Order: sequence, then structure tokens, then C-alpha cells
Amino acid sequence: MGTATEGSVTAAAGVPSLFPTMGGSANTSSVGNTSAPSSAQCQRDTTITHLLFPVLYTLIFFLGLLLNSLACWAFFHIPSTSTFIIYLKNILVSDFIMTLMLPLKILTDSGLAPWQLKAFVCRFSAVIFYDTMYISIVLLGLIAFDRFLKIVRPFGKFWVQNLTSAKILASLVWLFFLVLSLPNMVLSNKAATPQSVRKCASLKSYLGLKWHEAVNYVCQFIFWTVLILMLLFYIVIAKKVYESYVKTQKKGNRSEKRIKGKVFIIFTVFFLCFAPFHFSRVPYTVSQTSAHMDCRLQNQLFVAKESTLWLAATNVCMDPLIYLLLCKPFLEKVFYRRVKALQRTAQANPKTELDTRVSPTES
Repeated sequence: MGTATEGSVTAAAGVPSLFPTMGGSANTSSVGNTSAPSSAQCQRDTTITHLLFPVLYTLIFFLGLLLNSLACWAFFHIPSTSTFIIYLKNILVSDFIMTLMLPLKILTDSGLAPWQLKAFVCRFSAVIFYDTMYISIVLLGLIAFDRFLKIVRPFGKFWVQNLTSAKILASLVWLFFLVLSLPNMVLSNKAATPQSVRKCASLKSYLGLKWHEAVNYVCQFIFWTVLILMLLFYIVIAKKVYESYVKTQKKGNRSEKRIKGKVFIIFTVFFLCFAPFHFSRVPYTVSQTSAHMDCRLQNQLFVAKESTLWLAATNVCMDPLIYLLLCKPFLEKVFYRRVKALQRTAQANPKTELDTRVSPTES
């Protein structure tokens, strides 16, 4: 979906790429050389992106690897008995792949990668990184739709709520982004050299640059569409939850209140991870095409873009919150090991007291 240097697309395709790319925090300074007069005179300070962000991405990598490995183990033992679990398993696969792409981003951002590895990042891993990001975005949208139907029509069954339909929809999401991104890999077919890998767009043919530009617009459209639909879903859900809250308040059923309220974790994770990144794209893109923007402001927008991209990557650590808070089989599977360990301890020490209760969650 992305390549390692955004500015090169600006120069070659005439339109700024809408998304930042992996491994090119320093390279993005080349935007100014061709896109706008003011940018040409603006030297970008990449100290933060070379030193701070590799450390931050390293933290995400180890935490994400730990959490997603645990989730993989748990979901491996959980049958796909609901559409919700099917979508969660697909998000887990997407997050795990994205996590495995982070070491390559860390090496290229820090400037430690050899030029051959940078070429690989340009052609493959950066594309996969953004592929998995947008797969997660669409799957979270499908989960929000699934929760919407479950709350609004708890006793009704639409065709999208059966297991076969969920598997087909998830497969179509993967297939769509594979077809969308494959040309980005294939059309990065120019010879790689130590100089050309500094600007990943230099590896693309003219058709490849045009395709890359089109994909960026498609991905923008996908995010904003999913965001708007999720807002509509959760406006209706909030109304239903409030009505349920009024009823349960009269009955004093606190556990029911908690269960209904937890559904908002999906939108919270989605908004916190992905919205800042896409909001920052608009002013950053303007900064790359404006001939009269202050250099200091350009650098601030660049740091904001890099910061929100890191925030988007934290999704690989945030999604496990959805598994824990909303997926009862996952919660039971994870805590089953803890209960077994406590039982073995209790057998060795009969005085040990066990608390094996599991809070109710939505499945």
C-alpha cells in the first residue's frame, strides 16, 4: 500500500501520496526538492525519527509479539462458533503479520539497514505493513456492524450473521487488499541501487507510480467510509444502551450495565489508533504542496505524521483488549491456565483459596 518515500511520488506522479511510508523518515525530506519552492529550502530534522521512533516501535514489537502470541495460542483452541470470533481471528492474523514487519521498519528508520534490505522494504514489507493496517480497519468495521446487529436486532438473523457469510466476507477483505497491493510490489521493478533505494518511488515504473497514487486515494476513501459507518452504528447503539441502562438501573442489574457498555471498546480502539493518523494526512499533504508554508510548521507536521503513524501501529497491542473484554471464550481460555495453576498450588497447599470467577463478557 505504501512505499518508503512519499515525496518521490509527488515528484514523479505530480500528486502527493496520501500516506507516509516505511523506512523513509529521512528520505521524506526529498519531498521539498520537487514539490514546492518553500520545501526545497526547508531542511528536515530527522533526529527524532532516527532515534526516538525506532525505540518506540521496538516496544510495540515486543509487546505486540507477546500479546498476539498469547492470542494465537488461545484462539487456536477456540472453535469458530460465531461471526464475532471469525472476525477476531482474522484481525489476529493481520496484527501478527504487521508485528513481524516492525523489525524491518525499525532497521530502516534507524538507518542501520543495508541498502539491499531497504530495497526489500520498498518492494514488499512496507506494502504488507499498510495492507494489514487496512485489513484491520475493515475487519473492525465488520465487527462494529456485527455488534450493531446483535444489539439492535438481538433475535433477528440477517444473512451476514451466519458463519459462512462471515468467512466469505473476511476472505473477500483479504483478497481485495491482495489484489490492490500486488501491483505495488510487481511494478517496483526498476533496478535497486544504494542511491535509488533512498527514494522507494525510484524503483517504480511510471505505471507503478500511478497505481500507487490511486491506491492511496482508495485507502483514504475506505477509512473515512468505515469511520462514518461506525459513527452511525454507535449512535444507534448508544441509544439502545442508554435505554437498557435505564431499565437495568431500575432493576439494579449492574453486570448487565457493564456488558452493554463494553461494546464501545471497539470504536474506542479504532478511533484512538487510526483517526489521528488520517486526520494528520490532510495538513501534512498540504504542507508538501504549499509554496508559502513556514519551514518550522512543515517540520511540526512531519513529526505529527510520524507520531500518528506510530499510534496507528499500536493497534497490534490494543486489539487484544477487544479479545479480553468482549470475547468470553477467549477470556475463559486465557484464565483457564491460571485456574489450573492455582488448582495445582491448592493441591500442594490445601490452605490456598481459589477465585475462579470470570466476569461476564459478550461473545
